Amino acid sequence: MSQAGSAVTSSSKEKRQYRKGSPVPARERQQASLARRSSTHKAFHAVIHSSLKEQLALLADEEGITQAQMIEKLIELEVKRRESEL
Repeated sequence: MSQAGSAVTSSSKEKRQYRKGSPVPARERQQASLARRSSTHKAFHAVIHSSLKEQLALLADEEGITQAQMIEKLIELEVKRRESEL
């Protein structure tokens, strides 16, 4: 069967340009991300017990936030608790 009439394009949007080259490595993406946040955030590394890490992950999942956001929330709660004791 042949189609009657001319075919209509599915989209009138302008197509995005094709970017040639290899993708940026994960390490470079992470460094760029940290550089963008360096004025408001500081990175840190901590080693904690596996059971506490699992509990952190569960708490974060229950709240629907990232583990980093959960750590920030816990620190803020502790600061408020200590301020209220004074």
